[in-house]
Amino acid sequence: MDLLRSLPLGLYLEQPQTWLHKIDPRVKFAWLMSFLTSYVLANNFWRVLLVVILIIATLIARIPRRVWQQQMGWLLMLSFFVLAIAAISPDGLGVDYQSRLPANEQILTQPAFSNNIQEPPAEKKAYSYVLFHKGPVKVTRYSLSLAVRLSTLIFTVIYSTNLYLLTTAPEEITSGIESLMQPLRRFKLPVTEIALTLTLSLRFIPLVLEEVQNLFRSVMTRAINWKKLGLKGAFKVWMTVAERLLENLLLRADQMANAMMVRGFTSPNEHRVQWHDLRLKGRDWLAIATLILFWGIRLAIGTQA
Repeated sequence: MDLLRSLPLGLYLEQPQTWLHKIDPRVKFAWLMSFLTSYVLANNFWRVLLVVILIIATLIARIPRRVWQQQMGWLLMLSFFVLAIAAISPDGLGVDYQSRLPANEQILTQPAFSNNIQEPPAEKKAYSYVLFHKGPVKVTRYSLSLAVRLSTLIFTVIYSTNLYLLTTAPEEITSGIESLMQPLRRFKLPVTEIALTLTLSLRFIPLVLEEVQNLFRSVMTRAINWKKLGLKGAFKVWMTVAERLLENLLLRADQMANAMMVRGFTSPNEHRVQWHDLRLKGRDWLAIATLILFWGIRLAIGTQA
């Protein structure tokens, strides 16, 4: 079991360098926030469109299939299960639904006094709140709408964030966020230290996965007879593993803190870390123009009814 390969969440893809890697981190951060905020008060068409845009962007960027296939597959499967379960679940309105017209409707027509009077057109397809009902399975308009909202929200939030972390180095992320937080220096906030803490937290994710992976391997190699141990014995083993994991993570954190103190990071705003020289290029301005078009379409067709 290799967690670093099977669950590469929050990890940066160094090679190959795609066009998403070359976009300014500030622009990509604006795109990420757009995906996470344009979802609010949007209709289901826009929510499904966000999922399609993320999938198309992954394919166009030519990210290796081995990187995104398993992540996207698990997320699509999870979203599908949420869609199916929420669609057949009770919508929670607690109302008895009935037709707006009587069962035996009588069409009353007035006598035509002249040839110019035309009969009213036939009524179109009747409105039905219940879309599908067979046995215990019942799908209503509200439950289906809620299912689409939940499933697309899960995919959009998780995959958009993961795609951003996959194509943006932690140093670039913190450099972009530090650049966007420059106005906060007027309020004497430690912007550099906040950005540095964010960098360390992002770098700490692979260390956590590595420690979990090593502990799982150590348990598997010992060929423990779980049936003989029983429930109480298995619980004690996993509690020992969890205690060892916490101890290893605290040790790693202490080592990182000592390394920072040796390099002089002991007081706020006294050490400026120059991560990258951020300059907007042609591709960045094209991404900004596309982002403006993105919000224009969102305001035009994405409003919830």
